[in-house]
Amino acid sequence: MFKRKPSNPFPRPANVGESIGAKDGEVTHRLTKDLAQAENLARMLAASRASAVVEVADYLAGMYIYEWERLSKFWPEQEEIEGFLQRICQISPQRWHQWIEFYDRERRGEDVHKLGRMFGSIKTERNDEKSPTASSELTSILRRAEDIAPHHDSYEGRSVPILTSECVLLSIVKNESSAISQTLREAGLDIATLEQAARNPKHAPLHGSDQ
Repeated sequence: MFKRKPSNPFPRPANVGESIGAKDGEVTHRLTKDLAQAENLARMLAASRASAVVEVADYLAGMYIYEWERLSKFWPEQEEIEGFLQRICQISPQRWHQWIEFYDRERRGEDVHKLGRMFGSIKTERNDEKSPTASSELTSILRRAEDIAPHHDSYEGRSVPILTSECVLLSIVKNESSAISQTLREAGLDIATLEQAARNPKHAPLHGSDQ
C-alpha cells in the first residue's frame, strides 16, 4: 500500500484567496496548506468528471488522499473506512493509482502540470476557463466549518477563521441528512474525538504571509 507522507499537524495556512469557498471574491476563511492541496485535488476530481461544481464527495476524496495520516486516527477500523471512502468518492482502482502517483510526484516537488495527460479529461486550465466552483451543499459544509474553527487570522482588517481538515470533516458529519454523513458514522467514526480535535486543537495553526 502506498505510504502517505507524515503530516505537519498545523501547517502554514495557504493564501486566503485560493479557497473554493470564496464567492464573488468574498474571502470568508483561509485554509491550512495541506487542506488547500486537498481542495486543489478536489477541483481536479470534479474536472475529471467534466463537472462544473465540486461536490462534497470530491472534497472528501481530496482530504482522504492528502490528509489521511491525520484523519485515520478517528476510525478504529482503518482498512474498512478506506474501502468506504474509495466507494463514496467513486474512485476506481485504476484512477486511484493515478491519483496516488500524482500525489507522490507533487510531494517530491515535480512539475505536476506535466501530469495532465495521466488523467485523460483533465486539461491545463487556460485563463479563459473557469475551474469548478463549490456546489451548494459543499458551500454549506464550508460555512459550518467556519463556525467550528476555533482559530482566526486577520484579512483586510477582518477576522477570518482558519479551516483544518478536522473542521471540515466534522462539518460533513454534522450534515446528518446526507448519505455521506450516515456512511461515515456507520463506518465507526469517533465523532467525540473528532469534535475535540476540531474545536480544541493542541496547537494553533501556524500563520504565514499571503502569497
